[in-house]
Amino acid sequence: MKFVSIHDLLKQYLEEGRIKVDKSIHHELTTYHDPCNYARKSERAFGHGYYEEPRWVVQQCCEHFVDMYPNRANNYCCGAGGGAWASPYVEERIFYGRVKAKQIKDTGAKLLIAPCHNCRDQIMKSLRKEYDFMDVEVKYLWELVADSLIIEPREEAEEEE
Repeated sequence: MKFVSIHDLLKQYLEEGRIKVDKSIHHELTTYHDPCNYARKSERAFGHGYYEEPRWVVQQCCEHFVDMYPNRANNYCCGAGGGAWASPYVEERIFYGRVKAKQIKDTGAKLLIAPCHNCRDQIMKSLRKEYDFMDVEVKYLWELVADSLIIEPREEAEEEE
């Protein structure tokens, strides 16, 4: 059985031209968060961490990309991993996310792509407010692609009219 991640699928669709995006829609400086589950945990469990594929997808959708430092396998957890987002330990979760918040702020990015729902919620709903970077927009990877899509009319539909 073969498993395909959203990272693989989006990259494949873009490479094949099945979907087309307009990177001029997202002109702001953009950065990417490496979620523990898609990166380090996937690398240990499946032998492949998703580091390059999502960055490639982001760069197809955005004119200006900057990486956090450190990144990929050395990127910091946002503090919501391991079920912490759903736990009652809000203060601890926000405290553990302080390093991620600094990483994000240090990039100067105004758009952050966080493909994991726990990471996105932690960054968007807790860290932005607590660490004062409300001017940074947070999106899922698939949401970035959807917002960047070029929708072309189907030829069949035009012929039927």
